[in-house]
Amino acid sequence: MEQTDLNLNKERERLLTFLFRKRKIILSFSFVASALAFGLSYLITPLYLSTAIIFPAASSSVSFSEQRNTKASSMDFGEEEQAEQLVQILQSAQIKDLIVEKFDLMKHYNISESDGYKYDKLNKAYEGHFSFERTRFGSIKIDVLDRDPKLAARMANEIVSLIDTVKNNIIRKRTLPAFEITKRKKEQLENEINALLNEMDSLSKLGVVSLDVRSRLFQALVDSKNPQEKKLLQKKIEINSLLGSTFDGLERKRNEKITKLEDFKVAYEQAESDAATDFSHKFVVQRATVADKKDQPKRLIITIIAAIGSFIFIVFSLLLIDRYKELKLKS
Repeated sequence: MEQTDLNLNKERERLLTFLFRKRKIILSFSFVASALAFGLSYLITPLYLSTAIIFPAASSSVSFSEQRNTKASSMDFGEEEQAEQLVQILQSAQIKDLIVEKFDLMKHYNISESDGYKYDKLNKAYEGHFSFERTRFGSIKIDVLDRDPKLAARMANEIVSLIDTVKNNIIRKRTLPAFEITKRKKEQLENEINALLNEMDSLSKLGVVSLDVRSRLFQALVDSKNPQEKKLLQKKIEINSLLGSTFDGLERKRNEKITKLEDFKVAYEQAESDAATDFSHKFVVQRATVADKKDQPKRLIITIIAAIGSFIFIVFSLLLIDRYKELKLKS
């Protein structure tokens, strides 16, 4: 154990002695590399960062059955699930395609239309300039980098505006077919009720009356003193005896369908509300503003990385050269 510690100390002393002996070369190389990296950083196109911050809304549903809760819930911030949904929408092709088209990013990023890999290059450029992430506070940060600070702010704010449009379109694609089905069922019920009413009207024209009126015909016949009136009442009683049960059946079916239609109107209003209403899915905490200071390149970081990298490289290279010389002398 003591021998091992002794060997380690010797190796450490040897390394320090080597570094001290080669200090001028090491420091000169590191300085030149750092200066070169610092100078080259001025050749990199500066990029400006614009940031927008939003919170998801707690509720994105506008179903009629939930309207009593919607007003309260839509005023609350959403939780992790709603935040993740918005991040997915922000990262979606719908948002990207709308931004690319509106701001002509293919041209802006100098990508030729004739380039066989234009879409791959566009996607990489987009991913390098746009980022969306949840913060530890539950909000969502939208970062846009661009060489034009005004354009960066405009694009970030446009993305904020597109969130509701894209999510409402997604919801509408799901709810619109349901609304169409519900609408057809409602119209079918209304047509069936109208058909029953037409049949009842036809019977009414023949003299058939409802059950409660029919029950008074016999008493009217007994009380009547007019022979002609008695004859008419007798005829009406005969018609109602023959067709009264048919009329009652039609009336019963009509009432059942009217009750069913009244109940069905709630589902219809739900579907209509879901399909037609545009809902806000976000709270805008901070809109993007025009940056007055570049975000990239970070010259200090570039210089420090170059200094550390060049230091490690030159030390490792000198050690290899020194070791090679030792082996050559021994041989």
